Amino acid sequence: MADVARLAGVSHQTVSRVLNEHPSVRPETRDRVLDAIATLGYRRNSAARALVTMRSGTVGVVTTGSALYGPTSTLIAVEEAAREQGYFVSVATIRRYDADTMHRVLEHFMDQGVEGIVVIAPQSDVADAVDSFRAPVPVIMIAARDHPGAEDEDPSGEAGSAATPDARRRPGAAGLVLPIAVDQRLGARLATEHLLGLGHATVVHLSGPLDWFDARERETGWRRALEDRGAPVTEPIRGDWSSDRGYAVGRELAADLRAGKGPTAVFAGNDQLALGLLRAFWESGVRVPRDVSVVGFDDVAGAGHFIPPLTTVRQPFAALGRRCMALMLDAFAGAQVRPVSIPPELVVRESTTSPR
Repeated sequence: MADVARLAGVSHQTVSRVLNEHPSVRPETRDRVLDAIATLGYRRNSAARALVTMRSGTVGVVTTGSALYGPTSTLIAVEEAAREQGYFVSVATIRRYDADTMHRVLEHFMDQGVEGIVVIAPQSDVADAVDSFRAPVPVIMIAARDHPGAEDEDPSGEAGSAATPDARRRPGAAGLVLPIAVDQRLGARLATEHLLGLGHATVVHLSGPLDWFDARERETGWRRALEDRGAPVTEPIRGDWSSDRGYAVGRELAADLRAGKGPTAVFAGNDQLALGLLRAFWESGVRVPRDVSVVGFDDVAGAGHFIPPLTTVRQPFAALGRRCMALMLDAFAGAQVRPVSIPPELVVRESTTSPR
């Protein structure tokens, strides 16, 4: 900084003000300092700054390393939002979801001096492992587990044994475990109500795996939408998020459709399942949407170029990342923080129409 000040012809304090974007610096002075910084290739010493301020400027992010669209998009969104707020992100990928593994990862973050932790927890065992760790910093859990009413029911509508909200959000040594998520249940309702609104008597659901919070919430939303309209509720078809599973189910449904007893509308738990359905229907001579309408979930890149273009539910991952960091900053400031649920958006394309 002394070299920068000498080259720019200003004081050390002025360089500090420019670096900290202080409003009292005149524009022409700021330009001279920035030119000197560029000429000298000056970079702040983050380690030294952390020793002075007692703040690392780092947020830890725990992810399962899934290549699936939702978890990957969430990680990217959180990293971008953290960078916008001036924070570095330290990422830890775990393959085993037991409490010991999670504790080692969180302790590693504590050794790094992270100011907060974000856990991308799409599955129940990941969230359970976090619940058992009392962190001395705020922990934001991205998990669709605390939808109002979700703690005391399962997708079938019967009472469950999940932990109470108080247990999930109990205080740690100096922070809280707080959930934030896209409202998966609302997204499923939007998809199902769209199909019912087109005139379909009911909607068949091809679900994701039920150890995922998202799959359970989407199934609950689908079921509730049918019940509210008085439509028949059939047993969901279990899936695994893959297009292979969608294809296999599509072949079976296509045989039923050709026999005149198949569904006229299918809500797939994600866009990959929907892609498999579309391929199977096409191969079997089943026309989408003339013979059967299909809705997906996620709005993956390219969903608008499926054949036909896919009606789906878009998850606002960028907004999720920003709200996650806003929640984290509020926790840093000691403000009152509450769980956050972000609404998704239905994107209507050519894969849905009224039944013939």
